[in-house]
Amino acid sequence: MGDDGGMDTLWQIYPLGATGAPIRDWTDPGTDEHRLRRLEPWLDHAAGISDMLLLGPIFTSATHGYDTLDHFTLDPRLGTDDDFDNLVGAAGERGLGIILDGVFNHVADGHALSDRVARNEDGSPRVFEGHGSLLELDHADPAVIDYIIRVLSHWLDRGAMGWRMDAAYRIEPAVWEQILPVVRKQHPEAWFLGEVIHGDYTSFTGKNRLDSVTQYELWKAIWSSLLDENFYELEWSLQRHDEFLESFSPNTFIGNHDVERIASTVGRSKAVAAAVILFTTPGIPSIYYGDELGWKATKGEGFEADDPLRPELPRTPADAIDDESRLILDIYRWGANFRREHPWLKTARTDKLHVTNTSFTYVTHGSGQEITVVLDLAEKNARVEKDGRIIWTLPHIDD
Repeated sequence: MGDDGGMDTLWQIYPLGATGAPIRDWTDPGTDEHRLRRLEPWLDHAAGISDMLLLGPIFTSATHGYDTLDHFTLDPRLGTDDDFDNLVGAAGERGLGIILDGVFNHVADGHALSDRVARNEDGSPRVFEGHGSLLELDHADPAVIDYIIRVLSHWLDRGAMGWRMDAAYRIEPAVWEQILPVVRKQHPEAWFLGEVIHGDYTSFTGKNRLDSVTQYELWKAIWSSLLDENFYELEWSLQRHDEFLESFSPNTFIGNHDVERIASTVGRSKAVAAAVILFTTPGIPSIYYGDELGWKATKGEGFEADDPLRPELPRTPADAIDDESRLILDIYRWGANFRREHPWLKTARTDKLHVTNTSFTYVTHGSGQEITVVLDLAEKNARVEKDGRIIWTLPHIDD
């Protein structure tokens, strides 16, 4: 199993959107633009709030990146292999590793494995969640397993430190037992995260399986408790979270490329409280780019529904930060540094001290240390205490 010892906080970014690449109906990728290099001015910013870049899909695809055409080539809209190598080097100079995002449940029609897909009872190709152009792979086919092994190893050889497996919930957990032991022989420190929305989280992890999965249960409980002012839901979810921690350290989050921005859902003031919860509960937190600046966005309609959630980054962080966003960013910087200083938080436990609809006090403890977190929505107050003293208090943030 991979080592998550240096995996304190991840900064998740959607490269195609962040670099301004054309998403649909593109014919001229503009390869001279080398768009992946547009992320470099943001690396110091990323290093201030994270230890790893969790990159969305960067491989050649038909449109949005999750309809892969070739896992071995960098999407020409982003640039060339040299641009990837340059990003690995520039990130490494700042102490940042890179986690890649791969889709191995399905491929776009036209992929080299398009003839090795799963079949329905009538013999027709099985498609992913009703998307006719996304063909689900046959994981009982040795050629599919070999292909996945070669892809994972290829990019780990090039400097990636791990993988996020998109739509892992659609793949039988035992499939990874044919893949990951082979990859880990050459890359024993590699880390593997699975996108699992619901179901038996623990079945996807363990010996020869994934190291972690996305904790959607806790994500829902955080925003819902804040929106509805019902901390009992969060308290219950943290009990469930403790059960998962007996087996693995979940990837916790309050935003990603598929969900509406936390600041749009609950307002910026409560979004900051959500960040406090993220940084003071066990697991491996990820920050979705822009959340640390208080960005807002809601889903649109139809095939382009997710586009508002995946915006282009300004040229530099200085172009994106004003007085209000700086207050929010400072909170994220505090949280990321707090995680670095307290690595025991990855495997800690939480205990409720007090809970009402609008107030919640809990203790997070592990390795002989503990912190106390006090949340009060009625008073618009939050604070973190350690060793009998207050180490952080919530500043006033306008919605």
